[in-house]
Amino acid sequence: MPNILIIYSSKDGQTLKICQALQSDIEQHGNPVSLVSIANAEQLDLANFDKIVIGASIHYGRHHPDILAFINRNQTVLDSKPNAFFSVNVVARKPQKSQPDTNPYLKKFLKRIAWKPKQLAVFAGKIDYPSYNRLDRTVIRLIMWLTKGPTDPNAIVEFTDWDQVRSFAKIISEM
Repeated sequence: MPNILIIYSSKDGQTLKICQALQSDIEQHGNPVSLVSIANAEQLDLANFDKIVIGASIHYGRHHPDILAFINRNQTVLDSKPNAFFSVNVVARKPQKSQPDTNPYLKKFLKRIAWKPKQLAVFAGKIDYPSYNRLDRTVIRLIMWLTKGPTDPNAIVEFTDWDQVRSFAKIISEM
């Protein structure tokens, strides 16, 4: 039974929610899963895990710098095991930007790292205007207005395709 590690970076909680769904689905296939935030990942011995999955959200066009640093420090171990990476971003709500080879944020990130994940996924995130501070709410509303997304300052819109998340859990279980 493979021991699977999922490392995540989540700014507003949607990436963590996706990771928890992955964990639940993978564990239903009989595989133990450890779910760890990037802040605690350095304390782990990656050699103790059979598979490693990393998930990171986009905030203002970038993945958290700790994700990049972690990948760069641990590339050799990551390459030696079945592995996967996924990005969570609101631009993935658009069908033409919802795949690893069409999502601009994932493509840009992969150019910045030497690691070549064996499995990739992109999940659409969530807009939760009421939870944002004034600056974030204003900036995100502007971005959404420019990209024809929701702009109601009271809106909470979850774009995540949970069937896609379940399919990725199956891929992780089988890799």
